[in-house]
Amino acid sequence: MLLEQHIEELRLELREAIDPVERREIETELELARAELAVIIAEQDGRLSNEPPF
Repeated sequence: MLLEQHIEELRLELREAIDPVERREIETELELARAELAVIIAEQDGRLSNEPPF
């Protein structure tokens, strides 16, 4: 839930950001947070193993 809240906060920040550098930083952080959430969801669904491949 905390990660989902963080994503929502980043979305709100991005909507308000005017400076191009700040926008890029927020977009990057948002992309990483979304990717992290996707991995967590995939692990929970069993589509991805959290075990190392070796």
